[in-house]
Amino acid sequence: MKLVRKDLEKDNAGQVTLIPEEPEDMWHTYNLLQVGDSLRASTIRKVQTESSTGSVGSNRIRTTLTLCVETIDFDSQACQLRVKGTNIQENEYVKMGAYHTIELEPNRQFTLAKKQWDSVVLERIEQACDPAWSADVAAVVMQEGLAHICLVTPSMTLTRAKVEVNIPRKRKGNCSQHDRALERFYEQVVQAIQRHINFEVVKCVLVASPGFVREQFCDYMFQQAVKTDNKLLLENRSKFLQVHSSSGHKYALKEALCDPAVTSRLSDTKAAGEVKALDDFYKMLQHEPDRAFYGLKHVEKANEAMAIDTLLISDELFRHQDVATRARYVKLVDSVRENMGTVRIFSSLHVSGEQLGQLTGVAAILRFPVAELSDQEDESSSEED
Repeated sequence: MKLVRKDLEKDNAGQVTLIPEEPEDMWHTYNLLQVGDSLRASTIRKVQTESSTGSVGSNRIRTTLTLCVETIDFDSQACQLRVKGTNIQENEYVKMGAYHTIELEPNRQFTLAKKQWDSVVLERIEQACDPAWSADVAAVVMQEGLAHICLVTPSMTLTRAKVEVNIPRKRKGNCSQHDRALERFYEQVVQAIQRHINFEVVKCVLVASPGFVREQFCDYMFQQAVKTDNKLLLENRSKFLQVHSSSGHKYALKEALCDPAVTSRLSDTKAAGEVKALDDFYKMLQHEPDRAFYGLKHVEKANEAMAIDTLLISDELFRHQDVATRARYVKLVDSVRENMGTVRIFSSLHVSGEQLGQLTGVAAILRFPVAELSDQEDESSSEED
């Protein structure tokens, strides 16, 4: 993402002008936009024209509109963002108050104005404009007959391809059908890797599977690469890292990212940091439940006691339509940081973010046990009875 201009007042009202440069930036833009914001961008409008003879025709005209945002629709697979709202600035083609939908796309500038730019939104702009935050991990999660080729970016896990091949069982004395089908399956996975993984950007390709599938696949892939003199695969051989997973489904990617060999290799990527934080939280919940809280009320009370060491929060909560509720989450984040705690904002499009979402979207690892919370809750509920 490229920051063209930033004009913020003392009260944090103002506007920023940005240019999304890649699909990942559309996800950041989606998280920046809120209902009630003002969005100015170039768009195409169908305009009816009447000629001197009275005949009516219609032309598609490119114009720049400023909308008051009403609905935001994001397609995560196509990375397309549609913003619908009413026109709030004079325009020769569009009446004031008329509805229009702007399609935001990469390499097209837009200006976003807000009455209040909070710390979470400003931090997201900082991250989006930092080139070090781009996608650098790919993963092939597989089992016999099924493989998912994924890109793990700092903000989401994108499934780029799914390969499914029916593999017959081995029969006594005749394994040829099984072996042929397996070879066909491996070949399709190799093609998908070459088509969907950009080795110039990707630092590491995880090959995860149960059993010996990953070893057999990697042996096959590099034998074929030597036979066909495939320079792309041979030059990037060192980037492939084999790890265990329980299956070839996308959700098994979380286990692969938890593997100590992977975490040391990906120590500088946000995705591994999120997974480790969630893993630490679950371990704490198991061994010291008084130091692992989830749910907004419990986490807020722990924060009042200045007990939060690491706050885990889903970016989905900052897209809340209610301004007061959103402000409550922002206040929690700011307060934890003021108390020298670490804040990890999880992407709801990541496998780890999906898991955090099942835990209400907000959780915390505490510096010290805060046992009396549950006791207080019990006392207050018994008093109410």
